[in-house]
Parts: sequence; structure tokens; C-alpha cells
Amino acid sequence: MSITKIAGLAFKARQKDLERHHTEPLLLQQEVLRRLVRQGCATEYGRSHGFDSVRGYDDFAKASPVNSYEELKHDIDRMRHGERDVLWPGTVKWYAKSSGTTNDKSKFIPVSHEGLHRVHYAGGFDSVAFYLRNNPNSRMFDGKGLILGGSHAPNYNRKKSLVGDLSAILIENINPLANLVRVPKKKVALLSDFEIKRDLIARSTLGKNITNISGVPSWMMSVLVRVLELSGKQTIDEVWPNIEVFFHGGIAFTPYRQQYEDIIRKSDMHYMETYNASEGFFGIQDDPADKSMLLMLDYDVFYEFLPMDEIDSESPNIVPLEGVETGKNYALLITTSCGLWRYMLGDTVKFTSVKPYKFIITGRTKYFINAFGEELIMDNAEKGLAYACEQTGAEVSEYTAAPVFMDDKAKCYHQWLVEFKRMPNSIEAFRTLLDNHLQELNSDYEAKRYHNVTLQKLELVVAREGLFNDWLKSKGKLGGQHKIPRLSNSRKNIDELLGMNRQEKE
Repeated sequence: MSITKIAGLAFKARQKDLERHHTEPLLLQQEVLRRLVRQGCATEYGRSHGFDSVRGYDDFAKASPVNSYEELKHDIDRMRHGERDVLWPGTVKWYAKSSGTTNDKSKFIPVSHEGLHRVHYAGGFDSVAFYLRNNPNSRMFDGKGLILGGSHAPNYNRKKSLVGDLSAILIENINPLANLVRVPKKKVALLSDFEIKRDLIARSTLGKNITNISGVPSWMMSVLVRVLELSGKQTIDEVWPNIEVFFHGGIAFTPYRQQYEDIIRKSDMHYMETYNASEGFFGIQDDPADKSMLLMLDYDVFYEFLPMDEIDSESPNIVPLEGVETGKNYALLITTSCGLWRYMLGDTVKFTSVKPYKFIITGRTKYFINAFGEELIMDNAEKGLAYACEQTGAEVSEYTAAPVFMDDKAKCYHQWLVEFKRMPNSIEAFRTLLDNHLQELNSDYEAKRYHNVTLQKLELVVAREGLFNDWLKSKGKLGGQHKIPRLSNSRKNIDELLGMNRQEKE
């Protein structure tokens, strides 16, 4: 019997328990809310918001306001200094550092003991449980897993208290038994210099039986390219013939899929999306034939949903799970055992099913362009680029887009900066295909493009190779979980990138 068959027995009970997501989804969420509020009663936040009087969702929604990071950061800073029972019972020693994506300031998301185990590790465990259920002949535990991690640093000189990338926190606290089936060693995994770490990770995998890989698609691709350089091989499955699955998350996979298929030629290679963030673990692609993810309902996360067309309303109709509709774009609010109460996560989702509750990530509340009423979201952008690539044979490495409010000819349009891994034969054809498909995907964009009255055809600027990585490096954000801002109403990021692009060409 293979090691995987034996290890798989540990997942059997959970695989059966996961069926409640189909049969009792609302009950699961009610249980989570009761548990979180009960524990919240022992906190300063819970006492000041009358949690002892909360008997159900309506009471909870009246008791606590919707919070952004700005509303909670003062209390989080007190927690970082060692104060007890502020947003969560006891003290919290770990803080996941997030760049915030739209500015240079960092966010520090508390990661309590409960959150670490009942949210983050629970999501990782269930990802494997679903994978083994769907692939009974898997041999993933007969080899090792390559898991990418970030780095961490001391927190205010508090003993054993650290801040860092969520992935570093997970690796630092992982069960020692898991280290027997993963690479690289912790010392390498937690290095702060990504370029040095990338080389050492690649070297540490040569000659190893790597069966599974986990990480952010962009940074994993960078490591895999280095593996090929060092090995002299053409494809990853020549280096690791038993590789079978990539557990990916953090950013959209669509722009990277073709690149992975180019360097991993195995016909039975699996790709499994997860929705994990510094703030929690929320979804898993439980069905390989369905790109949408199952919303994970029995972790320490209670969900609420704010319709995106009401996001600027003074009194939006925020609903719990039972109030959602398919096909509607929602901003995601979460309450967790890390002390985030009715927290506006910043991501937007759309449900594809409510039996069970399955969804896709459509973008960010701040990752959209709505300069002229066009409401262009990241889901549109990803699908538009995928279509243009499919039609032209091109491959996109990175991109960002922002509006041009009025050029020297008084024209308004969207400007796209795209770094290609494989150039299309015609940039103009790619540009036309992208612009036309965005109109097919988005009626608001189509209306604003009508006869070029409001919006002109988009402009496409080709970025030099490595531009986006160089930009991240200039901000100290290379590696880890840092992401390229895809769409923005502001030109701050794209102007910086365009400046670097011009300097190189000059």
C-alpha cells in the first residue's frame, strides 16, 4: 500500500463531514456566528458593542458597525504592543503583514491561535481532503511538496511575537510531521531576499521526488523557471516526473495557465484553486470540472455580503448567506476568530450556485475602473485578456490598467500596460480583440464605447521584460504575497511603471 493510501485515512472523517456544506449550509454559519459572538463577549470590543445581548444575526448587525482596516488599526496596534482582550480574548502574537495593494502602507492582520488552526490550517487540510476525494489514485504523499513561503520579523521587541507574510507564519507554526513531506527547509523558506531564496529553493528541489506544489502562481513560476535553468531540462515533468497537482491562490490563475501548461506537459496534471488571504481561508475548488469554489462555512469565519451597486450607499442592504443571489457582484465582509468584526475585506465575489454555495472572485472593491460609468471589474479584464491570448497565441505575464481622463486631443480611454511572455504577431489585433471582448462582457463598458462618444478604444502599451518585477523590487515588495494592482481609477501606479518603462528604452 502506498504512503498516500495510508495518509488518506486521516482525511476520511472530514470528507464525510464536508457534506454538511451541501445539506446544512445555513446552520453551519449560524453555529459559527454564535461561537464567535460568545468568545467576543470576553473582549473590549464585544463589551463596548453589547455582544452579551446578541441573540442572532439581526442583533449582531445592529450591534457592530462595518469596519475597514482604518477603524480597527488603533486596536490592532494596541494588540501588537501586548494588550489583552482587545479584539480577541487573550494576547495575539502573530500578525500577517499585507501591503494593502493600493498604497505603500502596511496592514497588520492579527492571526490568533484559533484563527491559525480553525481557519488557515483548516483550509489547507480541506484542500487536500477534496483533492484526494477527487483523485483516489493520487500518490502525492509518496513524494514531497514544494511550498513557497515569505519571511517574518520581530514585532515591537515582544518576546516570540512576529510580523510577516501569512505563508511565513504558517510555515513557522506547521506541525513538525509536515516537514517530512515538504521542501525547502524552514531556514531557506523564510529568507527575506526573494532572489537568493528563489535560487536556493530551486537547488534544494533538484533530485527530489516533488509530487505537489503550492503557492502564488507568479512567484511559483519564477521558481520553476529557475529549476529549468539549473537542471537544463525543457519541462518540469522531466525534472519531477511524478508531479501531479498545483494548489494555487492569492491571484487569478487565468493569465498564468498557458505558461504552466507550456512547462508542465503531463496530461494528468491537476490545478486546484484556493481562496486564502492574510485575513482568512474562504474557498476551495472542490470540483475540478467547475472553476468556481465552494464557500467554506464551518471555519471560524462568518460571512456577509454587500451588493457592489450599493457600495456608496449610506445604508446598503448587507445580507448574510441566505440573502445572496447568483450572478450578483458582492463586496465580502468577514467576522473571524482573529478579531476582525464585520470587516470589509476588499474582495468582490459572485455566486454561481446557492445549492451548494459556490462562487468566483470577481476582483477588488478598489480594483476596478469606473471613471466614466463603465464599471470594468477584474473578472472582465481576466476574461478579455484570456480571449485575446487564445485568438492570437500570445501569453501575458503581467498587466495593469487605468483611465486616461483626457489626453492632448481631449480624448478619454483606458490605458493598458502589458508585459508579454509571448508577443502576438500584431499588437493592434490583440488590442482590438481585447477591446471588443470587454464590450461583449460588460454592457456598461459597451455603452460608454458606443460610437466613441464617451470612451475611445483602449490603448495598449507593451512593457519591457521584467518591468513589473523591477517595480515591485523598487518598493521592497518582491516575492511573498505581494500582488500587482490590476485595475485602478488612479494613475499613480501605472505612471510609475510607465516612467520606468521609458527610462529603460532610453
